This record gives sequence, structure tokens and C-alpha cells, in this order.
Amino acid sequence: IGRHMSKNKTVIVKQLKSDERFTRLLSPDSQTHGMKAGYMVLEPQGSVGAHNTDAREEAVIILKGTAQVILEGMPSCTVAEGHLVYIPPHTGHDIINTGSGELRYVYIVSPVE
Repeated sequence: IGRHMSKNKTVIVKQLKSDERFTRLLSPDSQTHGMKAGYMVLEPQGSVGAHNTDAREEAVIILKGTAQVILEGMPSCTVAEGHLVYIPPHTGHDIINTGSGELRYVYIVSPVE
């Protein structure tokens, strides 16, 4: 766990901590080329909050629980453990925990060139 470097390349290894509600896994200041990633935990009925991908695309991987994904201009969808949701650039969206237990997921955001 940590950084591994050799000849202009860096590999970053991080552990998901189950007691934290938000963990930033990757960010441009951690030597990525614009990619961001994080680990989220939402309580039942909790929401990440409506936001927009702007000039980025996003993938959300559900690790535990059930959620409603609200996508601007599209029907909402229900997802559960093992599902991946792709959110295109310039799309408003929100993720709401609709289950009775915690919702745990990882998101990965990358700029669109």
C-alpha cells in the first residue's frame, strides 16, 4: 500500500477503509493524468447530492447495497451490488441509498479530451 515508482511511472495502491464515509482514492495531485476516484458510504436514504459530470465521464461501481441513480434527461434506474453505472459527460446526476443498510460504492471520473 503506497506509491511505487520507476522511470517516470507511478503506481498508487490504496486500501478502502470501512470506517470512513468518504475516501479520495485518486486525484490529479496524486500524479494521475486527470483521473479521480473515491470510495463512498451512504446511510439509508442518504444522497451524494445532485452534481454534474461537466467535461468528465464517470463510472460508479456498487460494492454493497441498493441505490437509485437519477440521471438528468433519462429515466432513473435501480442498481445493486455488482452493478456498474456509466455516466456520460455533461450529465447531472445523483445517487440515493434506497436500501435498509449502508450503500458502498467506488466512483471513477476521467476528463474527456
